[in-house]
Amino acid sequence: MVHLGSTLTILEPAAGVLAFYDGRVPGVRIHGDAANWLDDGAFSLGVCTYAIVDGEEALVYDTHISLAHAAIIRRTLSERGVRRITVVLSHWHTDHVAGNARFADCEIVARRLTAELMEANRQRFASDRPPIDPLVMPTRLIDGPDVLHVGSIRVELRPVDIHSEDGLLLLLPETGLLLAGDALEDPITYVDEPDRLARHLDDLRRIGGWPVDRILPNHGDPAVIAAGGYPPDLIGATARYVAFLIALKDDPALAERPLRSVLEPDLASGTLRWFDAYEPVHQHNVEAVLRTRG
Repeated sequence: MVHLGSTLTILEPAAGVLAFYDGRVPGVRIHGDAANWLDDGAFSLGVCTYAIVDGEEALVYDTHISLAHAAIIRRTLSERGVRRITVVLSHWHTDHVAGNARFADCEIVARRLTAELMEANRQRFASDRPPIDPLVMPTRLIDGPDVLHVGSIRVELRPVDIHSEDGLLLLLPETGLLLAGDALEDPITYVDEPDRLARHLDDLRRIGGWPVDRILPNHGDPAVIAAGGYPPDLIGATARYVAFLIALKDDPALAERPLRSVLEPDLASGTLRWFDAYEPVHQHNVEAVLRTRG
């Protein structure tokens, strides 16, 4: 094993945007050999959180997978002259809130539903492997769209019901940059709420109408993120995969299709990048959907 944060890479995918990427390191585990959410989810798939910076102000979008990672984010921002930090949480899952305690002196913005889900899962977080304890909660709750300014940068907070019902995406309208949390993922979404897939698909179609030029997801290919992010086609590719999963409910025989076959058009076009670690994710997704058939 290696020390937490020692494999983290800092990327600059756009002017005023820092990306803190870790994971997808062959043969490396950072928590232990036993099954755990950090190694077997976030780190194995690759995880990235972001900071929007303008002068002495910064917005941190998710606090990463450990306190050590969060400390690196804070140190990096301090070294760049940042004196005021606002945190925005994309949703309530472990790999997005694990570093909150390093930002306990900052305003932490989230949807009210996110705070409710965090509170409902407090005991699970504390007993998880690795534990998140203390769990630092949001300090400002929003119930709908909102706007923040990071220096001169306008950031629109846009609620969605994709991947998790409490999703919150960030759109920078002046540049068309979308920070997508887990709503969009390359090559496939991780299904956590299989009974809400139809709603997820509706919202994917809705965000397909937003003025988006590039997309920065929390899970994706580091080379694509470093180069500026994904094209808007990632939205359509995600919608097509979710539609495939919904079709499983009526035609479970579709479960036999290999993942490469399901994704073939979007892999061929270059919209998606194949990554072997997502085959077990696909199997999880298929099994989760088939269980909803009763």
